[in-house]
Amino acid sequence: MPVQIIVGAQWGDEGKGKIVDHLSEHVDIVARYQGGANAGHTVVIPIKGPGGITTKEYVLHLIPSGIFHKHVTCVIGNGVVLDPAALMTEIGQLRELGIPMKGRLLISHNAHLIMPYHKLLDSIREQGDQKIGTTGRGIGPAYIDKYMRTGIRVVDLLDRDTLCAKLKRNIEENNQLFSKVYNSNVLDVDEIIHEYQEFDKKIDEYVTDTSVYLNAALKKKKRILAEGAQGALLDVDHGTYPFVTSSSPTSGGACTGLGIPPTAITSVIGVVKAYSTRVGNGPFPTELNDETGERLRKTGGEYGATTGRPRRCGWLDLVSLRYSLRINGIQKIAITKLDVLDEFEEIKICTGYRVNGKKIENFPTDLRTLESVEPVYRIFKGWKTSTSGVRSYGKLPEKARAYIEAFASLLGTKVWMVSVGARRDQTLIAR
Repeated sequence: MPVQIIVGAQWGDEGKGKIVDHLSEHVDIVARYQGGANAGHTVVIPIKGPGGITTKEYVLHLIPSGIFHKHVTCVIGNGVVLDPAALMTEIGQLRELGIPMKGRLLISHNAHLIMPYHKLLDSIREQGDQKIGTTGRGIGPAYIDKYMRTGIRVVDLLDRDTLCAKLKRNIEENNQLFSKVYNSNVLDVDEIIHEYQEFDKKIDEYVTDTSVYLNAALKKKKRILAEGAQGALLDVDHGTYPFVTSSSPTSGGACTGLGIPPTAITSVIGVVKAYSTRVGNGPFPTELNDETGERLRKTGGEYGATTGRPRRCGWLDLVSLRYSLRINGIQKIAITKLDVLDEFEEIKICTGYRVNGKKIENFPTDLRTLESVEPVYRIFKGWKTSTSGVRSYGKLPEKARAYIEAFASLLGTKVWMVSVGARRDQTLIAR
């Protein structure tokens, strides 16, 4: 029962979209298991034209990146929180590109819906003193409702009476808050019911029990790729709490978010950026608040695919990566954005932390300790030559391979793939 899981091994934005797109050539199903439209997975597609081959960049937030391969069925699992507006925008864009959707996109009837009040609640929370640095897309409040057992699922759209009863209760409670903040009750039950039932008509052809579908596919020996959003260090249980996302992007989240058994998992691949980035607030031990950090941001185009926010940048952190490999069971890694380091004179890797002068090698998950650590660095000489035109791993500059192989050895893992650019052809398989 071959299920591969792709996880971001850092704080997200590792380039999972490209890796999923690459692997989709060899699978039957790509299934997204958590998160919402706060994710942004970028795929760069070559396009043949009269003047030769050009490229086009596409950013997907909910629909798995495998949709660009016509033989692949894409699944949005029950662990995802669904924003109707974002979903319909993506479906419309893909249809305009001539990408067939019917029979290729399946949405879990148990996926929870993001409602208008979730976005308002997110906005209010992020105006306070205790900002987390969320995308403001209503993800956290939607998950709160899910675990408070007051959430609205796709299946609830089928019964107007049930929908009305749930919405009326939720809106009345939230309007009490909104009336204080906005000096008025800003939400109308009938208006929202009408909007969401119209949405139900548009997605009806895609909705099914995706757990039944996936388990039937496993029995038929179909190849499934489970795709997470964000990164392991943002996991609500295992990340840098409270500066985390509201779901489980770690590999364990795939089973609960898709309704498949752990015994179906055959491998876990971790996607690792050749340096580190983070969006939003929270501890970041190797962050560079200097010219080097700004250079990484500028060269790497480190701005959020969803929000456009500048990402915080720093050197590669092996302490956090060892932790990520452990909690995810990562067996091999795909390294992205190696080309961003091409012109650096020297490159650093954090191999350990010091706290009060004492060296520690395990990643501390309590906030106070993590905010006080001092990174211990190992310095590598840069290769000072472009790698973006290299098409085989063995042709990489010797110093680039030394950098890769040193940190893979220190991590105790295998390097499966190295990306030297955003395009599909800029993908090197390390053998």
